Formats: sequence, structure tokens, C-alpha cells
Amino acid sequence: MALPPELSGHLNLDASPVTPRPSATVLLVRGRNPWELLLVHRPGGADFAPGAYVFPGGTVHDDDRTFEDEIRAAAVRELFEEVGILLARRGRSFARDVDGERLRATVAAGASFGEAMRSLALEPAFDRLQMFARWVTPAQLRRRFDARFYLARLPAGQAVHAQVGEVADWLWIAPRTALRKPEITLVYATRAVLESVAETADVRALFAQARRLKEIPIVEPRIIRAENGWEIVRD
Repeated sequence: MALPPELSGHLNLDASPVTPRPSATVLLVRGRNPWELLLVHRPGGADFAPGAYVFPGGTVHDDDRTFEDEIRAAAVRELFEEVGILLARRGRSFARDVDGERLRATVAAGASFGEAMRSLALEPAFDRLQMFARWVTPAQLRRRFDARFYLARLPAGQAVHAQVGEVADWLWIAPRTALRKPEITLVYATRAVLESVAETADVRALFAQARRLKEIPIVEPRIIRAENGWEIVRD
């Protein structure tokens, strides 16, 4: 796959590779058979993947490290901050839209995400996140991420509330449909992950396959100089 033009200016060919930043990405699933995934459309001026459709996610923040699992904490926080879906519980009750509204109000008043969660007696539902893939950005780029990909079901009683500024648009779509629509711009990792799940018709089988993984292989593509320019390849 040819290197996207917007990444060509971020090549790091002369210095030592930078350390990848830990990050988390969530494939939010709704439906059973058929089922769909949530894709968000990045604004044109975004730092990462401008103009592309990606899964909700982002890097680990200091606040995430106050939880027992900082990567999953980042997944819960980023999913909420970008699309308003809250993977959390209060006691035995799972969060609903009204809990998300209260959490947004508390954060808007100046609390961090973690502080707001604790003040509302909410705990992140890490068990709702099923890790199934891990990708590391090529060493030849100046900005690198060590991204864990998680599957999660859309909670009952919740709807998407996209964050203005971070998300230009969003859509629910079947993986095979996303892959064949030319108007949906996909970055390399997003396309590859979609291809890996596109042929699974039953969502229960999708989660079962992820649970059976004893080890999550690390996928780290390389950037090589080809006859027609730079390309991204996998071994």
C-alpha cells in the first residue's frame, strides 16, 4: 500500500526510532447477525488521520494511570470523550445515557475524567473490553503509537453523542461495506483490522474468536522505498 501523502512529511529516516506512545482503540459493535461497527470521521485539521474514518481511541493520559489498567482506562475514556458511550457500572447497574450526561457535566465543571467517575461512584467496566489485536506504528515515522484494539458491545440504554471538534461525523457500518466504499478513507491499520473481521457473520463468533487468543501478536508494518515512492508493507 502506498504511503498516504500526509504521512510522507513525517518520515524519520536519519534519527533513532522514537518510542511508541501507548494507546487504545475500540471497535464498538451493535447488532448480532448482521452486525455493524462504529466509525468516526476525523476533522480535516486533526493531528492524527485527518479526514479519515477510524475507530474511536487515543493515547494514554496521566489520569488513566490512576486506574488498575491504564490501557483499558484510556479505551473507556476515549470512547466516552469522542462518542459519549460510557463503559462503566455503578454497583451492579450498568451506566445509561443519564449517567453519561452527569459525567459530561462534571468534567465540564473542571474535574478530570477519573475524578468525575469517582465522584459519581462509577467504575470502568474493563471486562466489557475484549482485546484482539495490537499494532505498532512503523519505526520510520516521527509519531508512533503502540495501539491495543478492543472489541466492545454497544451498551443498552446508550446512544452516540459525538464530541464536536474531535469527530466531524460518524456512522454505523458493516466492515465489508466500509471496505468497498471509495468515499470512506481508511488508514492502513484501520483497513487491515476491518479486513480481519469482515468475514465473521455472527457477532458471538467474533467475540469468541477474540477470547480464544492466548497471545496477541504485535503487528509492526514497515515503510520501504519502492519504485513509485514509499510504501507500507507487513511481513
